[in-house]
Amino acid sequence: MRHFLNLSDAGADGVAAILADALDRKAARSGWTKGRVDADAPLAGHVLAMIFEKNSTRTRVSFDMAVRQLGGQSIVMDAGQMQLGRGETIADTARVVSGYVDAIMIRTGDHAKVEEMAAHASVPVINGLTDASHPCQIIADLLTILDAGKALPGLKVAWLGDGNNVLASIIEAAGLMHFDVVAACPQGFQPSESEVALGKGRVRVVGTAREAVEGADIVATDTWISMGQAHAETKLAAMMPFQVDAALMANAKPDAKFLHCLPAHRGEEVTADVIDGPKSLIWPEAENRLHGQKAILRWCFGQIG
Repeated sequence: MRHFLNLSDAGADGVAAILADALDRKAARSGWTKGRVDADAPLAGHVLAMIFEKNSTRTRVSFDMAVRQLGGQSIVMDAGQMQLGRGETIADTARVVSGYVDAIMIRTGDHAKVEEMAAHASVPVINGLTDASHPCQIIADLLTILDAGKALPGLKVAWLGDGNNVLASIIEAAGLMHFDVVAACPQGFQPSESEVALGKGRVRVVGTAREAVEGADIVATDTWISMGQAHAETKLAAMMPFQVDAALMANAKPDAKFLHCLPAHRGEEVTADVIDGPKSLIWPEAENRLHGQKAILRWCFGQIG
């Protein structure tokens, strides 16, 4: 059984296989309509269940289209409209849904929920997002970096702002794929020691935005106020020195690129001239969620890696 709860579930070889497959399939579809099924339809006859406890645009549409392009089908379920929303356990839900479908993707808050889902499901389980990690997003980010002609080994990624789930997965990717991460986060919002340890010595946490960005190949950030977070005004005040603007980007390498997993709040974590400017790769990054999701699904079914 192959679950994709964190990048380490696939390991370095698995992540490399996922990236290679995504790049090949993306290239093979050049000029095609979005609804056309891949020539080999590798997931024909397969059904993916998608369970959402958190709002979603990119995760929902990209996974739905991913399984369709691979020749399969999807079922979308809002947890609030399931018995899960009325007290049925994750374990019972996993056992029941496994009897109907071939794989489950869940987007939720508590990471323990996806772990419990995987422990009791008899089909692959994919983490579509938790408060602890966002591995699907980082596959898309790595694809975008490769698409931009940059190699991963030796790359420097600067992270600005919140030490959140996205940063945790970037750190995990750094340890697997041998690139460096320098994160600038305010006190109280830094990644934990255990998260930093996943970077296997390739991660530094610094106190100023400029120190993080100096000589960076990639500058990345995320929204500062995640879904359901309280005390927004206090957090915003702490985060403002870490805003990505044109003056900060000027400290990165001349050919540096900007990434943001979206949704974005222009004027908060990033200024409009950066996110909408020539260094920004946010739109190909968003599209790459689709191509990455396809390869993740194929990896879960043992078709690659």
